Amino acid sequence: MLPGRPVLILSRRHICATQPVAFPLQRSPLYKRRLHIEGLALAPVVFGGLLLSLWTWKCLMMVVFQNKIIYMPGLPPNSRWEKISDYKHRLGGISWREERVRATDGTNLALCVADLEVGVNGGPCSPGTPFYILYFQGNASSIPPRLPDLSATLNMLRREMAVEQKSARCTIVCLSYRGYWTSRGRPTENGLRLDSNAAIEWISRMHQEASNEDPRNLQTPAQIVLWGQSIGSGVATNLAAEKCMPENLRLNSLILETPFTSIRAMLEVLYPQKWLPYRHLWPFLRNHLDSWKNFKLVADIYSTKAFTPEILIVQAAKDELVPAELSQMLYDRCVQLQLPISKVSVAGAFHNDAMFRAEGRRAVSQFLARKIRDAQK
Repeated sequence: MLPGRPVLILSRRHICATQPVAFPLQRSPLYKRRLHIEGLALAPVVFGGLLLSLWTWKCLMMVVFQNKIIYMPGLPPNSRWEKISDYKHRLGGISWREERVRATDGTNLALCVADLEVGVNGGPCSPGTPFYILYFQGNASSIPPRLPDLSATLNMLRREMAVEQKSARCTIVCLSYRGYWTSRGRPTENGLRLDSNAAIEWISRMHQEASNEDPRNLQTPAQIVLWGQSIGSGVATNLAAEKCMPENLRLNSLILETPFTSIRAMLEVLYPQKWLPYRHLWPFLRNHLDSWKNFKLVADIYSTKAFTPEILIVQAAKDELVPAELSQMLYDRCVQLQLPISKVSVAGAFHNDAMFRAEGRRAVSQFLARKIRDAQK
């Protein structure tokens, strides 16, 4: 205490008056309970928001990157560098070669081509209606690994024709989509439309060159079969539904191996739970491959013509990806539209090995033998 300075003495009452005043509501137990409830609700709100954000993010990624999800040219990792010669010992004597063609947008594409001459007892072929097969692969891998199964089917076709004492000349062309194998570009459905048109124009030019050497081939259009596996079936029906078939080619038939109705239908198959948002993203699809819709267009195109292409559906009995209901829906659709249709189920076959099994090869070879025989009449 300093002399001459006044002293301020505070009583307990003054000291207490400086403390925060507690309002009656804050003293209430309900106030404390509300704070406790807000703390409990915070965690579910945060985790619910995270879950909703993840769903939204995945939906956005599925829409943005749908081309990379549907088309997988990089699987397996070495598929872009495989060569025909890597499978030479498994081709059963069928000679395959690589050709190049450009689509209308300038994309450089690869083709695998084999010329098959079938005569009675292996003898030379007599002149007849040229027969072409245009093959469309599935969504993964490349053409070379498929050549052994295709070659086995062609050799079975040879035996079928020898039994029937018929001779014919057949050329099979396998299209490597843009982005697949040694083809340039990136795969999209619109791009695959350009690729399939480029392949059929290449066949038309090849047939024209052969006809210039032998004018007898100009008397009737050459017959062509479109053969598609999995998404290749959608590419085949897309091409069949167009009205731009070259004049020197006539669509004879379609072979649809393990087909599905559309990409939208496959979304529902892959995500059957209705509470999942992914199956409801179909309005944002840029790829449709809608064979269901294409069949109606095919029926309209050929309703006024003297011939209608026949359709063969090859179904894998143990298909782990495409359910049997989708193949049956396509079959019923053709019956409804009065399109000639037949269906074969390959026992024990999974989605990608219908042609690996003898029953599948036999179904296709017998179908082709019948179509080639009818074309020679």
